[in-house]
Amino acid sequence: MGLKAALAAQARAEGFAAMGVTRPDAVPELPHRLAAFVEAGRHGQMGWMAERMAWRGDPAALWPEARSVVMLAEVYTPGEDPMAAVARREAGAISVYARGRDYHDVVKARLKRLGRWLIEEATRRGETPEIKVFVDTAPVMEKPLAAAAGLGWQGKHTNLLGRDLGNWFFLGAIFTTLELEPDPAARENCGSCTACLEACPTAAFPAPFQLDARRCISYLTIEHRGPVDPDLRALMGNRIYGCDDCLAACPWNKFAAAATEVKYAARDDLRAPPLAELAALDDAGFRARFAGSPIKRIGRDRFVRNVLYAIGNSGVPGLAPSAEALIADPDETVAEAARWALARLRS
Repeated sequence: MGLKAALAAQARAEGFAAMGVTRPDAVPELPHRLAAFVEAGRHGQMGWMAERMAWRGDPAALWPEARSVVMLAEVYTPGEDPMAAVARREAGAISVYARGRDYHDVVKARLKRLGRWLIEEATRRGETPEIKVFVDTAPVMEKPLAAAAGLGWQGKHTNLLGRDLGNWFFLGAIFTTLELEPDPAARENCGSCTACLEACPTAAFPAPFQLDARRCISYLTIEHRGPVDPDLRALMGNRIYGCDDCLAACPWNKFAAAATEVKYAARDDLRAPPLAELAALDDAGFRARFAGSPIKRIGRDRFVRNVLYAIGNSGVPGLAPSAEALIADPDETVAEAARWALARLRS
């Protein structure tokens, strides 16, 4: 068996759903696409996109010695209705990927094991490779590279989706000095479907295949610091961390691969947590509750701000005391969100 075929078999044994290979320079239009996105201001407060454009737009510049990029898909397809929590006004809706263990830790550990195997196997065959592994924490544009590696295509919602994967999967990358045969790029298969665009609560897609992060609920609840525009917060509903509407709407999910990693299974306390309970969290309580969760990284203040927006949108008068208790919070953004929520409920 050739090295690439052996690597693909080992990737499956490690639990990855799919693997593809591409070259670091396989997407020459990346710098232009990224520059246009940033110049239009659609990256919002994500300044790191502008600061590292040279690396993010050109994977070959990130590590010039790399000759191949191995892209891997890690499926987290939900086993229940991902939108069920959105209908519960007294509860918060958390994005499916954040209801279990932090995927950064799970995928990176798996990538490191696979990378070690690749080094050992290539060395046994007389080569001396080097590798670097990345999981959403470095200036790597995983989605275009994964599309170039044949794992799927970027849909009209800009997320990656595949015929046999759906769109519920994480991406990991192994950059290597090995020369591995690249796979053919995937073809776009969205056709005339616009389900994902129509599902977006905040109209965050200016056009098919384009995203304005400044209107995206995932961006607003996770990346955006300070108060959210009142017109947008009123559209966020009870989504308190991320948003799955465009993903859940994709018809290709009827062919989605089933998740096999139990660590991604939803924790019972994160399926539809009561808003009143979350609003009462102090910093220590927040850190304890979300230990091992990606939610922990946004901190208590930003999270409680989101919870208060959900309370204001709930129309449940019984949640007023939860907002009232925070109108003098030390964090002014939280206090302003509490006053807004209370005014909404009283009106």
